[in-house]
Amino acid sequence: MIWIKFIICAAVILFAGKRVAKYGDAIAEKTGLGGLWIGVVLVSIATSLPELFTGVGSTVFINAPDLTVGNLFGANTYNLVNIALLDIINKGAPLLSVVSSGQLLTAALSLIPISIAAFGIMLAPQLGQAAVFNISLFSLLIFISYLIASRIIFVYEKKERIINKLDQQEDEVFKYGNLSLKTITIRYVLAAATIAGAGIWLAYIGDELSQSLNLGQNFIGSLFLGFVTTLPEITVSVAAIRIGAKELALANMLGSNLFNIAIIFINDALYRKAPIFSVLSERHALTIIIVVLMTVVLITSLILKPQKKTRLGISLYAIILIGIFIAGVYANFIFQR
Repeated sequence: MIWIKFIICAAVILFAGKRVAKYGDAIAEKTGLGGLWIGVVLVSIATSLPELFTGVGSTVFINAPDLTVGNLFGANTYNLVNIALLDIINKGAPLLSVVSSGQLLTAALSLIPISIAAFGIMLAPQLGQAAVFNISLFSLLIFISYLIASRIIFVYEKKERIINKLDQQEDEVFKYGNLSLKTITIRYVLAAATIAGAGIWLAYIGDELSQSLNLGQNFIGSLFLGFVTTLPEITVSVAAIRIGAKELALANMLGSNLFNIAIIFINDALYRKAPIFSVLSERHALTIIIVVLMTVVLITSLILKPQKKTRLGISLYAIILIGIFIAGVYANFIFQR
């Protein structure tokens, strides 16, 4: 029954998440926003709602902060391995060779909040109780770094004037001329409410899985919940790739990785028992290392811009990303035993 509930919940999140992303982007279109900003901020936040509300369920209702933080780190590994999937789907040259330098900036900035989280977990014995209004100092630094990163990306896009090219791609994917802003907003709120309910339910399912499989909450969060909560991201990005919106597809993944770590701040604010970093398992460090390694591979490839795929129809960097992901899952499983 646990697995049946898990599959049903995943289907609900997939269905509602796709619509949240669609109507979130429509709001951006109606209000005049566009380009890299849409993918990195608005669409990525929309597709990250499952992570957000699973965190609400884990921290508020079932007192399982390790479950929600494991979900966030795990979701980031899935987003990065999904970039390898996008490379396979993308016909012709490697995906990372045909995107703008704004993607490199976003990937580099995504390392800042995850690094702060790593320091928070490692220094928890010494500084875990350092807090403002019972919110960990590390959570505050993560949130501030997210705001700064978002601002840097916005200024960069405006300065480089790449928005016209991206808007042209997005117009091919999203066309909302027949919908009013009011209609779009109502549909967005309804879909978001569905994801909120499913996300809270997913937290309970994750707790049941952890107990029935006798595995740690951080492992269940990173492997199973991480997969389900990234379904909206991969759904939107695959659709974008198929129609040629490569910038939007990649920006959605990288922007989601930025926002996912910022969700720790929200979880910390809701978890009133103690600053959240003071109660997290040190075992999350392994997943963080995997995220950092995969991001470094991505950054290196964005700099080198490989021009050819292997004979298997997949780029070398995509193979490396998949290899690190599989090794990380195996290491996490062994570490939990």
